Amino acid sequence: MDVRLEPKDEYLHELGPEPTFNESMYFNVIDPDCRVGAFFRLGNRANEGRGEMTCCVYLPDGRVAFMFRRPEVTANDAFDAAGMTFDVITPFEELRVRYSGSVVVLIDPMAMADPKTAFTENPSVTASVDLVFRGTSVPFGGEPTESHERPGEEFARGHYEQLVGARGTITVGDERFDIDGYGLRDHSWGPRTWQAPWYYRWLVGCGGPDVGFMASRIARRDSDGTRGGFVWWDGEMHLLRHVEVHTDWTDDGGVHRHVTATLHTQRPGESAQSGGGRPGRSWTLDGEVLNLIPLRNRREGLVTRISEGLTRWTLTPDDGGEARIAHGLSEYLDQIIDGQPVGIDE
Repeated sequence: MDVRLEPKDEYLHELGPEPTFNESMYFNVIDPDCRVGAFFRLGNRANEGRGEMTCCVYLPDGRVAFMFRRPEVTANDAFDAAGMTFDVITPFEELRVRYSGSVVVLIDPMAMADPKTAFTENPSVTASVDLVFRGTSVPFGGEPTESHERPGEEFARGHYEQLVGARGTITVGDERFDIDGYGLRDHSWGPRTWQAPWYYRWLVGCGGPDVGFMASRIARRDSDGTRGGFVWWDGEMHLLRHVEVHTDWTDDGGVHRHVTATLHTQRPGESAQSGGGRPGRSWTLDGEVLNLIPLRNRREGLVTRISEGLTRWTLTPDDGGEARIAHGLSEYLDQIIDGQPVGIDE
């Protein structure tokens, strides 16, 4: 599938006619030295007259500072809403994330499974974020030259991701953290609803300027769906053509607690040569979920859960080379039917 990606795509795109048109940016960063992780997202849904703002900070002692807002947004001309701003300084090289506002501090992050109770029964404090993100890999993705999504299953017309480093400060109440870590960012535009996938697994991690990955497994209601992503290894991009994910769930079957995956640059049954004659490669991925917060989205009677797991990854190549450590997120989206995530059996 041919894709187009240009420096101008770092900025806002023309607002489309689709009622569910969304343009969003997302950033995450983990600093293992100070044991802080965080992610930030802004989504403009101007045709619906609103936006989506998420600020989530995993604190060293297991608490999570969190805020979600649906501010009024009627134009797709900036990422600036509910106290959060994203600025492109140099496309694909440097971007800035800032936030000033309140967060609820969750002693038990699982309390967010019931958002109303979580927001009313946990303390709120003032938080601030000022981080500069710099690209450490080439971007992956873009806008396909031909449509690749079925009507009703659109999740993003254009989408790209990039491994990053980040430096700056995060304050939560009277706690201040000087951040110097690594992570991943993405940018999407086009029609989107969280109910479009049946379920997905989005595994991301970065261990420094020379190593990181993104592995995606998206299931459709009536078919296997798609599997892919990339591994950034010693400063070289390896495109994934097949991903297998296995999950250990909590005893009540509620959320993921340990993830293993195999990442392949060739599909099952392909010859050992793929990617223009290059030998196929594989990596084993082992992830320990250090902390997790379950988020919820409801639309037209459907309930979608998005479990955000702060994860420590070990990425091991199949050629006997040295394993690398990376930190990132394991994001599990599931439609919830009869109280259970639909992808629990995979």
